[in-house]
Amino acid sequence: MAEIIARNGNDLTVQVTIKLTGSLMEMENTILDGCNEIGCLATTEALKIFDTDGGPIKLGDTKMTARDKDNKTYQTPYGSVQLGRYVYQTSKGGRIYCPLEHKARIIRGATPKFAQQLSHKYANMNAPAVCLDLEDNHHRKIAHSYLQDVSDWVGGIAGAKEELWEYDIPPLDEAITTIVVSLDGAYVLIREDGYREAMVGNISLYDVTGKRQHTIYIGEAPEYGKGTFFQRLEKEIVTVKKHYPDALYLGIADGAKNNWSFLEQHTSRQLLDFFHVTEYLANVAYAAYPGKTDKPKRIIWLDERCKQLKREPGAVETLISEMEKLAQKTSLTKTVKENLEAALTYFKNHNQMMDYAMHTEKNLPIGSGVTEAACKTLVKQRLCGSGMRWKNQGAKVILSLRALVQSKGRWQQFWDKIDQYGSHVCV
Repeated sequence: MAEIIARNGNDLTVQVTIKLTGSLMEMENTILDGCNEIGCLATTEALKIFDTDGGPIKLGDTKMTARDKDNKTYQTPYGSVQLGRYVYQTSKGGRIYCPLEHKARIIRGATPKFAQQLSHKYANMNAPAVCLDLEDNHHRKIAHSYLQDVSDWVGGIAGAKEELWEYDIPPLDEAITTIVVSLDGAYVLIREDGYREAMVGNISLYDVTGKRQHTIYIGEAPEYGKGTFFQRLEKEIVTVKKHYPDALYLGIADGAKNNWSFLEQHTSRQLLDFFHVTEYLANVAYAAYPGKTDKPKRIIWLDERCKQLKREPGAVETLISEMEKLAQKTSLTKTVKENLEAALTYFKNHNQMMDYAMHTEKNLPIGSGVTEAACKTLVKQRLCGSGMRWKNQGAKVILSLRALVQSKGRWQQFWDKIDQYGSHVCV
């Protein structure tokens, strides 16, 4: 059992006895339990520092007096601890105020470090997996409902403060010359509405060689009109432009009209995602070589045309001419002909947004692969597991947490702000 054997101001000397018997695995488990005992003991003493001496206090202009000390159990990374702390009320009664919980940044009975750990794990794993991980690897047993309660509260803070809190861009190794804004959607099963589209956006910072130095991720739960998502993405763009006013702002997405209306407002140049365009060329390959045994020829044709589109100036006009000639074939099936006509129309309508040769020559990005990957890592991996169905608010919490975790540097900045401003800000 751990015990305090010496004190010197805020310095503690703690002693614990650990019995080393059995296998190394058994000894390690015993050592872990001993470390948890030390953690519980030290955290109990740390919590006491944030309590009052029981004297009257004022909150603004309101005078409050202490009742008798009230025992409360708090959850820590090392185990649950119980201590008596002062709680306050006005002379008229009413709401109870606990200075210790406010000053120590307690979140739903969890210490800030434990709340940080729980919400980080919950952002990456489902509740049963988190609880199993805590019990097996940390010897910490908690209920699923408590994990979700704490994580929902943390996610609520993120949502409540996303309009006010700005996050710093971490120090980067190279100067930033190009900033790509991209957005896309991924479908999530919502309990009341069936499959709905969650939105993912990213702002990626590139150096002069075309290397990506940093990415800011945004995720938003399904909503009608996507107004909240566009407001959040716009806010991030405005912040980035303050840091990099002279960079080239390039919008990359697929052909969805509402994406382009947004990108045209916030970027100086727009480009169709190269890999999205090549999907049209893959269909055209069947018009060039429609035979059942022509698959090798179709593969070669597609590879050559993709290279041509990527590297040759004027390639779009050349491909349009080739498609027009292919359209004159009378032996094409209805499906092949319809796909060919769709590709031809697409190329003609978006010709001005397909200058990949110029972008490639200047080491500029030509694809929205970062966003495609974010749809998987931000949304699909966590929200689209077997049997998963979500309430809209639950999906919003997860996406807020995952975006903070995946945007380098933001997770710690978020907790620094909670440490600075408090955990009550989402009330």
